[in-house]
Amino acid sequence: MSVVTPPPARAGRWSRWILFISLALNLFFIGAWAAFAWRHYAWERHRPWNPATRIERLAAALPAGDADKLRSEFAARQGNIEAAITTYRQAQQRMREALRAEPFNADALRAAMAESRTARGKLDEALQDVFASAGAAMTPEGRRSLADWTPYRRSGNEKSR
Repeated sequence: MSVVTPPPARAGRWSRWILFISLALNLFFIGAWAAFAWRHYAWERHRPWNPATRIERLAAALPAGDADKLRSEFAARQGNIEAAITTYRQAQQRMREALRAEPFNADALRAAMAESRTARGKLDEALQDVFASAGAAMTPEGRRSLADWTPYRRSGNEKSR
């Protein structure tokens, strides 16, 4: 009498496929998580916002002569802009201090918020003066480029202007 061994079970093949698919999905999700983390933490740190950076990004989208006009107007008014930024940052700090104060005083916070709004308005006004003065000296093409500029990446789905 001979002993007959059963054929190998096919479940081994399925378990290998399930293991492979599981590993692939895990790698995909880890990669997606790493990409989002990189974009959130590293990308924003490499693009600080300040008026000089914003003006340079704007100037890069303009014709060369118009870009020079924008840069020179910004340079001429940079002292006023820096003073407005300092005032705005100080107002923001007073707002934070009012929020942290014990006992909390809502009226003090409202006053600090009003001061912050006023300071932000002065900063906006100083920056807008740069655009108004530079725009007066720009070509029509440069003004159109300035009007169409956006700080965000375009997806291609926007309507043409």
